[in-house]
Amino acid sequence: MSKPLALDQITIHPVVEQQGPFMDMMKFFPSLGKEQLDENRSWLQPEFVDREDRLVICVQSFLVKTPHHNILIDTCVGNHKPRPARPAWHMMNSDRFEKALTAAGVSVGDIDYVMCTHLHTDHVGWNTRLENGRWVPTFPKATYIMADRELAHWTARHKDNPESVPWIIDSVLPIVEAKRAKIVKSDFAFDDTIRLIPTPGHTIDHYSVSVGRSWTEALITGDMIHSPLQGKYPELGMMADYDSPQAGRTRRQIFDQFCDEPTIICATHFPMPSTARVRRWDAGYKFVAADD
Repeated sequence: MSKPLALDQITIHPVVEQQGPFMDMMKFFPSLGKEQLDENRSWLQPEFVDREDRLVICVQSFLVKTPHHNILIDTCVGNHKPRPARPAWHMMNSDRFEKALTAAGVSVGDIDYVMCTHLHTDHVGWNTRLENGRWVPTFPKATYIMADRELAHWTARHKDNPESVPWIIDSVLPIVEAKRAKIVKSDFAFDDTIRLIPTPGHTIDHYSVSVGRSWTEALITGDMIHSPLQGKYPELGMMADYDSPQAGRTRRQIFDQFCDEPTIICATHFPMPSTARVRRWDAGYKFVAADD
């Protein structure tokens, strides 16, 4: 989606931080067999898998502009965050995210709400920025919407082993401490055009965001799916899943709901243009161009 997706009185803008091949497919999807990968190589390469069998993903937010609000869905990796386990994310110092916001017609001061689909490191990083040695909210007037069980899970992880969740320390807790978090159920109806849809499995209380009239015009996935290969094989789990079987059930439930509809899927980690409609494909699902 190199250009905004225009709905009725709502536009959805991609805000891309980075895109590229980040990890070996067999590591990213631990249950994926080489024979299964080989069977699908013809349609996966080079867009979704590079010639070295690395998964190509986009790290991006989506900006939803309504007549009343500017809403940012997820906030990527962020700058100056210590992430030694992920060299491409470690201590980033890039202006690409902020330039992408500007290209979408907003600044950090224009964001009214941030919706955190879940609390993994590559979805909360720009929640905060470093100011005089302290992590402060990046978006000065925004309310950050988090699912209750999701926040409880990660704050408990932090309490038990803070060293294991540095992104909670620098990108989530400062929001809570600044009293900028709105804690909701993962089926929260924001208004009559935007609603959270529970999509658990990848994390304990992950949600996706449905947008438009009767909440059916577009669906912003978060990490409900990482690759179209998980459409063909919905039960294919990824390395960081909280509960891969549940994530597979979620994908089937969601795609069954939307596969006969004109709903546009905004798949957060699919390479640009990242938008498609979902249709049945044998025992699974495929993604077709949004304008088809």
